[in-house]
Amino acid sequence: MIGRLREDTRAMCDRDPAARRCLEVALTYPGVHAVWGHRVTHRLWNSGFRLLARLLSHLVRLLTGVEVHPAATVGRRVTIDHGMGVVIGETAEVGDDVHMYHGVTLGGDTNEPVKRHPTVEDGVKIGANATLLGDITIGEDAAVGAGSVVTDDVEAGATVVGVPARRIDD
Repeated sequence: MIGRLREDTRAMCDRDPAARRCLEVALTYPGVHAVWGHRVTHRLWNSGFRLLARLLSHLVRLLTGVEVHPAATVGRRVTIDHGMGVVIGETAEVGDDVHMYHGVTLGGDTNEPVKRHPTVEDGVKIGANATLLGDITIGEDAAVGAGSVVTDDVEAGATVVGVPARRIDD
């Protein structure tokens, strides 16, 4: 457990040039706190304590400005820079080493009880205020530009921008 906390803190230290020390990150970064809170709520959810998990996730949202449904899957070394306004829906899957900025939404596109939120594979970067909707897949090491609205799959390594999002060549 302590190793995972250090791993999360180190990941943010490595990705944020404003991070002066890892102790500062551990004590003051709401995105890191939201990920830690999710680890607890996800474990509660999977153990059948669903109301408790929802109540605790609500408290984490109040404290951090980041809302992560307890059923969502969040990988290792996921970092949320600034955090405020991030929403990760119930059936979302976020891989390892994903970095996202404030205002990102991993939202659903139906009220049916099915997989309805994005799958974000390893190494993806998601810019501020990007909205990813539906049961789509953002491929490994892809990048989503700030303010983009993504409703279709994104190939591994691709960069998409705009409303609606479209691929650009590097």
